[in-house]
Amino acid sequence: MEKVILFTATLILLELFEVYMQYASTLYGVMEKLYKWYSKSIFLFFLIHPAFYFTLFVVILTGRLNIYIIILLVFKVFDLFYKLELIKKIFIQEDIPQSLRDMLGWKIPSWFFLMGAGLYPPLLFYALI
Repeated sequence: MEKVILFTATLILLELFEVYMQYASTLYGVMEKLYKWYSKSIFLFFLIHPAFYFTLFVVILTGRLNIYIIILLVFKVFDLFYKLELIKKIFIQEDIPQSLRDMLGWKIPSWFFLMGAGLYPPLLFYALI
């Protein structure tokens, strides 16, 4: 049980690190921050998502691959590749539909960034108990 709590607490800290690295008042601001890392190196872009790698580490270390872990990994993979697609559309192709252009300017409430820290650790906790 101690390992479960340690892994869950570590995931919370890593999620908060990701919040710190990506926080902005609008979706465009978030994408702009991510694009700065992406433009330096795609490896840096992936490195600022340590919670994904930690989740993979936990799966390998514990050998658990149940529905909760699968859901967690699917959400994490979807999140990473959706961000990459948005970066490609906004900054590389510069082909943004009007509806997406409007969404990029919307204000993001502060609690929105904490959704990952509120969703992923409980999934990991349930996967490990």
